[in-house]
Amino acid sequence: MKSEQAMTRTYEYHGYTLVVAVESDSSWQPGGGVAARVGYVAIVRILQADNAIAVFSPLRFGEAGGRPFVTEVDALMGGYSAARRIVDDLFNHASQ
Repeated sequence: MKSEQAMTRTYEYHGYTLVVAVESDSSWQPGGGVAARVGYVAIVRILQADNAIAVFSPLRFGEAGGRPFVTEVDALMGGYSAARRIVDDLFNHASQ
């Protein structure tokens, strides 16, 4: 498996810093003897905005079924959306 970091973006969301890195990934192979295709995965870190320590270990996201995203932009947006859902579900439910 070759993995290479392509881009990283940082977002502020409800008092948390979301760091989304996109890496190329060629580890996924469809069935039927088809050659591996290069895709992208999102590596997400969630930090408290005023603390440099991550809330938990980095999370790796692809599309449904364990497939990588087709484009870097899809991976970036998928990782960002997943990070926001995690913050909403785990940390902001008490304030609603």
